[in-house]
Amino acid sequence: MPFELTILGSSSATPTYNRHPTAQVLNIRERFFLIDCGEGTQTQLVRYKLKYNRISHVFISHLHGDHYLGLMGLLSTMHLQGRTNELHLFAQQELMDIIELQLRLSQTILRYNLIFHPVKNYTGTLIHEDEDVTVWTIVLNHRVPCTGFLFREKPKPRKLLISKMQQFNIPFKHFAGIKNGSDYEDDFGKVIKNKDLTISSGLPRSYAFCSDTLFNEQLADEVKNVDLLYHEATFMHDLVDRAKATFHSTCIEAATIAKNATVGKLIIGHFSARYKNLSPLLSEAKTVFENTELALEGNKFIVAEKQETI
Repeated sequence: MPFELTILGSSSATPTYNRHPTAQVLNIRERFFLIDCGEGTQTQLVRYKLKYNRISHVFISHLHGDHYLGLMGLLSTMHLQGRTNELHLFAQQELMDIIELQLRLSQTILRYNLIFHPVKNYTGTLIHEDEDVTVWTIVLNHRVPCTGFLFREKPKPRKLLISKMQQFNIPFKHFAGIKNGSDYEDDFGKVIKNKDLTISSGLPRSYAFCSDTLFNEQLADEVKNVDLLYHEATFMHDLVDRAKATFHSTCIEAATIAKNATVGKLIIGHFSARYKNLSPLLSEAKTVFENTELALEGNKFIVAEKQETI
């Protein structure tokens, strides 16, 4: 089952000719999550053949325009195209005030149910859970309240070894319990261990999205061992003073978080418009954490299924 991140935008506050403001789509087992929604997000969704109406949840990190100004247009397009499925929106409370004002002034009543979930930026909290995924907030330090998001895949049921099920004549009614980790006991009291009847379906995968934030070494503890980490890297390290003044991070700082957290892969983005060529930013980050890539528009990052090591 897929675990795939698509980058829709990688620029900071000022869009450039070939870079859009922050937006990403995360596909976990065919559940589609939109993370931030800068200007032009719906155009990017069309460009990369991602269907609006497959998005079930939207997560907005903070209320700077380059992270949410595309949302109202997207909500309106969903309405105009006749969406009826409910849409869940996670953000600071003030965003719903903005949406309600625009809907009222345009005399629009959405055709679908928009379910708003207010997010607190000062504590790490479980904000969403279903049968496949949990989503936790990550505390960030920016000029305005700002929240990161940690997506964790839930463990999948184990795979049955059909040959073993047949060998021991195990009735079908026990299959579900065995898939969920139970041993099997036959009518004579003989116990067959679960490990002899099943194999792993793969270890759970994880993705952490760290939007605009001042460098904070403690952040590494919150994203420890994630498979994929996005961390903003607005500036190269020669502008570290500028990064601090604007509550942003540098490439070196993002890579330091990745290294200290022993993540699988780092993606850097939210690049200042001053950088026309992004290669120096990538090279700088790689001096600290080699497995780093750029969050370029259209790039897809796939986390492959991982098997347990015995």
